Amino acid sequence: MSDKALIGQIGAFVRHQRMEQNKTQDALARAANISRSTLSLLERGETVTLTTLIQVLRVLDQLQVMDAFVIEQRISPLALARLQKEKRQRARGKQDGDTTEHDW
Repeated sequence: MSDKALIGQIGAFVRHQRMEQNKTQDALARAANISRSTLSLLERGETVTLTTLIQVLRVLDQLQVMDAFVIEQRISPLALARLQKEKRQRARGKQDGDTTEHDW
């Protein structure tokens, strides 16, 4: 998909969500603290800032689309095996010379 097509798809998504929530462009723009013309540009698939998109998604309660950009920390199987090897496997019994206040 081309960049222009992706931007158009994002604009269509924003417009669809706005219409589903029965909000006018003016009301959504005011709530997002942007101009109505900027919102119109976004819905038409024109270039807007990422900040503008996030503000609009927040007002539309659609920030979950940003979950696609979450980076999950994964540990490699080799690193996991090293960590497991370093873990204590057994408890150490009392050694000669170890004393506690309860030893008589």
